[in-house]
Amino acid sequence: MDNSTAVIGLNLIRQQIHEYVAMNFLFDGSSGPLDDDMPLAENNVLDQTGVLELVLFLEETYGIQVDDADLTPENFDSVNAIADYAYLRLANA
Repeated sequence: MDNSTAVIGLNLIRQQIHEYVAMNFLFDGSSGPLDDDMPLAENNVLDQTGVLELVLFLEETYGIQVDDADLTPENFDSVNAIADYAYLRLANA
């Protein structure tokens, strides 16, 4: 996979995760636009149940297995972090 293919893949994953989070967790209408670097837990977008829903989405959408040890803020704190995590899991599959 060349670098341009990798960037397109990462951008598509980021877009899909962004849309999933926006559609499933920002339903009160009071939140502004979703910033892909915004800490999701800190801004009350994701709670523990939301993380589990998101993990299920990643596993079903991308066919990856999310290990319990991977459920860290470094991997699941923002749309960008989640996209990077999913992309790396796919690249190493």
